[in-house]
Amino acid sequence: MNITAGDMHFQLLNKKLKACKDKTITIDKCLGQRYICAGRSSGDIVINGTPGNALGAYLDGSNITVNGSAQDATGDTMNDGTITINGSSGDATGYAMRGGKIFVRDDAGYRAGIHMKSYMDKTPVLVIGGKAGSFLGEYQAGGYIIVLGLGYEDEQIVGYFCGTGMHGGKIFLRTDNYPADLPKQVKADVAQKADLKEIDGYVSEYCKKFGVDKAKVMDHKFYVLTPDTKNPYKRLYTPN
Repeated sequence: MNITAGDMHFQLLNKKLKACKDKTITIDKCLGQRYICAGRSSGDIVINGTPGNALGAYLDGSNITVNGSAQDATGDTMNDGTITINGSSGDATGYAMRGGKIFVRDDAGYRAGIHMKSYMDKTPVLVIGGKAGSFLGEYQAGGYIIVLGLGYEDEQIVGYFCGTGMHGGKIFLRTDNYPADLPKQVKADVAQKADLKEIDGYVSEYCKKFGVDKAKVMDHKFYVLTPDTKNPYKRLYTPN
């Protein structure tokens, strides 16, 4: 099924999506409609254009491909499935996601991966091909955030306050220099072979999706950021 979104109200668009039983649905001329595929659990959705806020919120198994960029809160609290963005994404990408995978070809805005957490047997993954804004991985409690910094090899690939309140999961940064303003409860180590093995499959998937040479991606230093305390908030909000 093909749906031309145009100036269609987001409620009508989502009603059409919910009613359609086709395995594959293509949305053309998407112009910022919100909540597309919220809670959807099956099928493949291809979006040509720019979806609005909360694309794939509470997603539970569908595969979404965006041929364009996405706005804020993509994958909010998603539980399963895959979102692939052939462009950039806005703020709070992967907010509170607890499963599934998000692949962003280019850049992500502020607070990507905020409150990301593992849930039961699920491990959420957010791969950003370019750079990310400030507060990456804020309050992260589980899962993987991978920032490849492609095209930004001589620049800082994350903004300020990376990992603030982080108390679980891992952040991988493909860079020669990790952020100078990391909070005290976050430690940065050069990623070793065992570390990189954890993310090898996700990097491979990113490279396959976007036609990137994996060998060139991996032939570069990575840092892995992890929390070094089980009580990260004490240092943030108390004097001792």
